[in-house]
Amino acid sequence: MSNNLKAQLAKFSVSKELAELLHATDVLIPASRNSMIDAIMPAEQEFRTVDFEVPGRGLVPELTIARCKNGLAINFIESYMRRRDPRAMVIADQRPTDKTRYRDRFGKEFDDLRSRTFEWLKNRKALVVLPFISGTSQYGYPSLCVAPLEAVFFVVALADLQGFIPAAEIPDNFKPMAVLYVAPPFRHTDFDGKQVVVHNRTPEVHELFSYNLYPGPAAKKGIYGVLLNRGEEEGWITFHCSTVRLVTPYDNEFVIMHEGASGCGKSEMIQQIHREIDGRILLGRNTITNEKIYLELSDTCALHPVTDDMALAPQYLQKRKRKLVVMDAEDAWFLRVDHLKEYGTEPTLERLCIDPPQSLIFLNLDGKPGATCLLWEHTMDAPDKPCPNPRVIVPRNCIEHTINEPVEVDVRSFGVRTPPSTNRKPNYGIIGMLHILPPAIAWLWRLVAPRGHSNPSIVTSEGLKSEGVGSYWPFATGLRVRHANLLLETMRTSPRTRYVLIPNQYIGAYHVGFMPEWIAREYMARRGSVIYRPGQLIPSLYPLLGYTPPDIRVNGQQIPRGLLRVNEQLEVASHGFEAGAEILQNYFEHELKTIYNDALHPKGRTIIEYCLNHASLEEYERLLIS
Repeated sequence: MSNNLKAQLAKFSVSKELAELLHATDVLIPASRNSMIDAIMPAEQEFRTVDFEVPGRGLVPELTIARCKNGLAINFIESYMRRRDPRAMVIADQRPTDKTRYRDRFGKEFDDLRSRTFEWLKNRKALVVLPFISGTSQYGYPSLCVAPLEAVFFVVALADLQGFIPAAEIPDNFKPMAVLYVAPPFRHTDFDGKQVVVHNRTPEVHELFSYNLYPGPAAKKGIYGVLLNRGEEEGWITFHCSTVRLVTPYDNEFVIMHEGASGCGKSEMIQQIHREIDGRILLGRNTITNEKIYLELSDTCALHPVTDDMALAPQYLQKRKRKLVVMDAEDAWFLRVDHLKEYGTEPTLERLCIDPPQSLIFLNLDGKPGATCLLWEHTMDAPDKPCPNPRVIVPRNCIEHTINEPVEVDVRSFGVRTPPSTNRKPNYGIIGMLHILPPAIAWLWRLVAPRGHSNPSIVTSEGLKSEGVGSYWPFATGLRVRHANLLLETMRTSPRTRYVLIPNQYIGAYHVGFMPEWIAREYMARRGSVIYRPGQLIPSLYPLLGYTPPDIRVNGQQIPRGLLRVNEQLEVASHGFEAGAEILQNYFEHELKTIYNDALHPKGRTIIEYCLNHASLEEYERLLIS
């Protein structure tokens, strides 16, 4: 071990166990991002397979890496490994949790596997050790990643997502509060090939053990779990949302924070409106008559992105602003590009990724060695079945007009993926383009957080399933009721932030994709608020949908009433709407009963009781939560 490396390791204030691991084999502490890229494959190499020795099976290939002109194309051998398994998280410690414990799922304690993991890491030819900050440099927590050299691509993905501290810049007495260990072969020996990420929250450090190489469950959502755990202890939330500051053609500013389960349109909220070749906007297509509705909108709002998926809202930021204040929790964005099926769909992102300022990491894209990896050429899971989860990691500093400071949120929107719904085949796709919600109802939507129709991001089944409290519950390690109370508290302390509900994919019989949020975004920003005169809003026929505007005009063009109030669509009518409302009500009641208990804030218990007792919209409106 060189004297320079010894000096770098001496800066780490870690446990004796981790110190012994780091001195047991060769260690690479990255000096730069380029040094990590070079470690993945030499400059002259254009393609390689990453494999690991698995006892009883020999070398097992996990993924391939192609060096493209614009970055590295990562493709997993198994289609299962190309998106996140929602059951990946297990809890190994004895601290309070509502999540599945390791011993309950696997019938034994984690101690033995933990010891075997350390022994396996000690026997690697070399380890990559990455110091980074979970969160942001302004408000985050010192952390480490320890991975075998073969998994250095995973380390680069983590370094892009969270940022990292180069070897020459490690501060003295760097004491990590979180350590992520990567050990892929145990997926095959201990977990029947499944994705598993083990959280072990010790008094000194939050340990994560990633037994798979897809970055989603560990490098992305595992670190999210670290932040949620800290927030649960300290009384704040890292929201699952995108945030954008819109600047209207009249130079007014308006900030929207869009929350919801995976696939709800978070990344889309900070994207430009998609257009037809002739520049028109296809608002919707009737799935029965094939009628198409177009808009003309030449002058749209300028977009200044703040967050793509995770927003920190620590207490010190709030400062009695009376509006929620958030800032980004990441250094890069893990963008899904399944909607890009041909050139020209999203020119800004396409141009950025075709000729980026630095090599990018592409996942589940059919990149050829030496060629340019194109966002619309998705890896095939099977013949004629493209992978639904193609991704690219784009550093924030590569995206124009990003805002690096905290912002005050004018409107918190909640997105829901909805199915086609008609009178003949009723479903829960009865949500109109824009609903204004009282805070009490907005809180209920965040408690049940529907994952929704045809979710492309995770391995899941069809149907109305819950992502869990806040829509970030899959990544939290603690108690559901604690997060329900924190969500309520953020609403109680930010009464000037308003709430809306926006669907995507379908509105009744119309296929709309993500157009509702793009049009609603333009409408709200140009209007400047979602505050209406008394009596101006129209109550929905289903109370949990709040109110709808009497009409929506964008650039002088009126949105058809059937896209605002779905019961007015001939294909849906009253019967289809009522049947959809019953599906939603049954879903709400089922999910809320799992949350209702004595530990819930008294105001929260009252709100849930209102829902279970089929309260009217007027009753919710009178129930002030501030």
